Amino acid sequence: MRVPDIRIRALNEAPVRAEGNYVLYWMIACRRTTWNFSLQRAVEWAQELNKPLVVLEALSCDYPWASDRLHRFLLEGMADNAQRLEGTGALYYPYVEPEPGAGRGLLDALAARACLVVTDDFPAFFLPRIAAAAAEKLTLRLEQVDSNGLLPLRSADRVFTTAYSFRRSLQANLPGHLVAPPEADPLKEAKLPPISRLGEDVTRRWPRASEETLSAAPQALKSLPIDHSVAPAQTRGGQAAARNALGRFLEERLPSYAEERNQPDADATSGLSPYLHFGHISAHDIFAELAKAEEWSLGRLAPSARGTRSGWWGMSPAVEAFLDQLVTWRELGFNMCWQRSDYDRYDSLPEWARRTLADHAKDPRLHLYSFEEFELARTQDPLWNAAQMQLVQEGRIHNYLRMLWGKKILEWSPTSQQALEVMIGLNNKYALDGRDPNSYNGIFWVLGRYDRPWGPERPVLGKVRYMSSERTARKVRVTQYLSKYGP
Repeated sequence: MRVPDIRIRALNEAPVRAEGNYVLYWMIACRRTTWNFSLQRAVEWAQELNKPLVVLEALSCDYPWASDRLHRFLLEGMADNAQRLEGTGALYYPYVEPEPGAGRGLLDALAARACLVVTDDFPAFFLPRIAAAAAEKLTLRLEQVDSNGLLPLRSADRVFTTAYSFRRSLQANLPGHLVAPPEADPLKEAKLPPISRLGEDVTRRWPRASEETLSAAPQALKSLPIDHSVAPAQTRGGQAAARNALGRFLEERLPSYAEERNQPDADATSGLSPYLHFGHISAHDIFAELAKAEEWSLGRLAPSARGTRSGWWGMSPAVEAFLDQLVTWRELGFNMCWQRSDYDRYDSLPEWARRTLADHAKDPRLHLYSFEEFELARTQDPLWNAAQMQLVQEGRIHNYLRMLWGKKILEWSPTSQQALEVMIGLNNKYALDGRDPNSYNGIFWVLGRYDRPWGPERPVLGKVRYMSSERTARKVRVTQYLSKYGP
């Protein structure tokens, strides 16, 4: 089965150069070798043109919030890819930039000998800008392939303002796309002409990352000009770690997911969001494992699209609860980022939310904290401090407490605009799943996106939904959480 046309977009009008030496896959978001429409498309072109395949995965050192934490996670993924692509017929070329600007020109040099370039379609962070810039410069075809979620980005023609409206549209349109998943291993049966090395003009100027660098050892990280104050988290990156995390979730936590996912003491969440963000695992892969465990088939889908949270998939309550997070809420964020370039700016909030926050902009705040005080967890609230310490230490916050974390930042900041800056700054600096459509989803939900006005109208928040640490501690179990992450 070929990659569906709806997932392929040409970023320029340049031709395919059949006389080129190879097909180039520029791996920038789907950093994996399995369940990857982008890699599958590159393999299709290589077979059609009877050319070798080169896979370029480059890591710059001056991307926003570059740190030991993010770099190590990415490098561990690159080491996995190097191992998995060995002996497949594709030439894997990992490049790690030693200083800002050192990698400039590498893509152009490789593209100069290519037939065409295939890359990933990811609608957030700085990736849309670098893809657009490359399209302007390259004199050969640049294709972008959407391998983000079960529903293709281009299947929706508007921005959805609520989870319900998106869920209803998804239920109406998704069945036709479920029959065209990516290949589990696009290279398994591929017959590709061999290529053993690239030109010395490339390998001398942009040397392949060494095994020591890909090991992400402390000394290797220390030599790079990145933020060393954000230490690596314990969570390991890469496809192997992602598959292990998926296996543990399916066996140990999924059965109680529906009842326990909001309980911080239970920690029943999947832990898969960092791997989804960095492309080390695919939503299609996760869905296939769930369907296999449930002995599920398309015939079990409900016949009508009513937008209900459960009952449509025809799976167990635990799986349906998880799919509402993995598919509905995650892909709702991708819909926003794909449709609106201002997805990360205050003005993208609903008009009612901006109006009510403006009405209460001058309300006195019971507490005010600077960015540094938030960062160091120096507030009067023990539960908020514990959530912030989990973020700093582990690169994540329990899903339910992340909502409280954001609400209190909004309540304790001089303005709602400054609150947004604090949330984005802390999340993108420390969270392994930051800088992602799904994490922007959560941050902007705090300010009213995808929500409705709530009463009674309160100081500071106005009609934006309110949360308190006291009520949260009564509603969910946090005793063990406070003991683990508190002072």
